[in-house]
Amino acid sequence: MAAGSLISGMVAATSAHAQYVGHLSSLVMDVNSGAVLSQNDADLQRYPASLTKLMTLYIAFKALRAGQITMDSVVPVSIHAATMAPSKLGLVPGTHFTVEQAVLALVTKSANDAACALGEFLGGGDEVRFANIMTAQARALGMANTTFRNASGLPDPDQVTTARDLAVLARHLITEFPEYYHYFGVPYFRFHGRMVPNHDPMLKTYAGADGLKTGYTDLAGHNLVTSAMHDNVRLIGVVLGARSNPQRSQVMTALMDQGFSDEGIAPMAPLMVAGGSRHHRHGAGAIVLARVKSNGRRHAHGRTVLVASSGKISASAPVEVAEAPSGPRRYAAVAHGTRHVIPVVALHRTKARFLAVGHSSRKKTSRHPG
Repeated sequence: MAAGSLISGMVAATSAHAQYVGHLSSLVMDVNSGAVLSQNDADLQRYPASLTKLMTLYIAFKALRAGQITMDSVVPVSIHAATMAPSKLGLVPGTHFTVEQAVLALVTKSANDAACALGEFLGGGDEVRFANIMTAQARALGMANTTFRNASGLPDPDQVTTARDLAVLARHLITEFPEYYHYFGVPYFRFHGRMVPNHDPMLKTYAGADGLKTGYTDLAGHNLVTSAMHDNVRLIGVVLGARSNPQRSQVMTALMDQGFSDEGIAPMAPLMVAGGSRHHRHGAGAIVLARVKSNGRRHAHGRTVLVASSGKISASAPVEVAEAPSGPRRYAAVAHGTRHVIPVVALHRTKARFLAVGHSSRKKTSRHPG
């Protein structure tokens, strides 16, 4: 094939993917039953962007559960990880940080350098190996139309997923790892003396929302996976390919409201932001801060932290890395079927272990995930 023809073919392929921006794929699922309440092109393959980090976190949580790593395990920063494009923490090659800091960096800032470093750590020093682990895990969960090529979601033409597959992944994150799910709702945390805010706008605008993840690249568009609970009914919503952050949030809000309505639950009034303060509305009454340990406050390392009735730390105080909330265990583990085996790196060495796997708003102007 002539060079000109090859280049033309590559441009045509890229254009075919790029045209998906503005064409929405979506799905709303009931977490408890797994029933799909609504869907639109839910099986169309799309670029996941930073929604990729949901699988990176899933595998990290699995390794934590298995005792292969701990939240205090040391994650080294390679040159490769440090050179990842923004959004990033600005990690320096040769330094290190903890698994918990990595988890918080992924769920808040969607930091690509932290995701890469965590992927290398779990993949025995090799992000490509970790990407293969991610894809194997996707197959084990039934995500038949998903392929991963990196831990962060930075652009790769072969890294694809669907709205349905992401809903499946989100459901497993919520039901399999209730002890870790609360991290997705952390509003911000401190890293080396600076505040790192959560990018997810639904946490501030949609009543009952408590995670999961945003994502963006030029070719993927603006992506979002959200979970919210009203009256003991928990839904997951997935929106892929929106043209902007506002459109993404508006579509998600409408889909979730309709989903709760289909479940016989009246939509809650939106969270209101006025005068620099955050007001929670729950129907006609405000959500009050729950009393914890008899005085309505939880003390952590000598510092008082307000705790909302949802179990989340109030946005009125920063979250120190070692003080992330340990939310209530609301979900039983999903029943497992046939067991698959994939490698996950052993702590502090590159030799891989084997881990049984069940079936179980800041506006971005770059082309990189958020």
